Amino acid sequence: MSYYQRHVFFCTNLRGNEKKCCAQGDANAMREYAKKKLKKLGIHGKSFMRTSTSGCLGRCEEGPVMVIYPDNIWYRYENLADIDEIIEKHVVNDVIVERLRLAN
Repeated sequence: MSYYQRHVFFCTNLRGNEKKCCAQGDANAMREYAKKKLKKLGIHGKSFMRTSTSGCLGRCEEGPVMVIYPDNIWYRYENLADIDEIIEKHVVNDVIVERLRLAN
């Protein structure tokens, strides 16, 4: 078994210009929210899942974005309700949230 079943990376990159970036979408706070929610559900940590920040994932115009590995599923999100939906459907029940999914 892998150290983690899933690893979620939140792009938290802040560009130094006026171009769109994930940090403008409050990515750090969204990651922290997801981490706390996963801990509350008892599924964050060794043998379960991990949330991490990431530098630029190269999808700035679609963001803010997150990717779940090893599933290789990319999501965009706008608010806490989107994060809740991704956790409830994808992480807990293995159902991809098509309305938030980005093409690979």
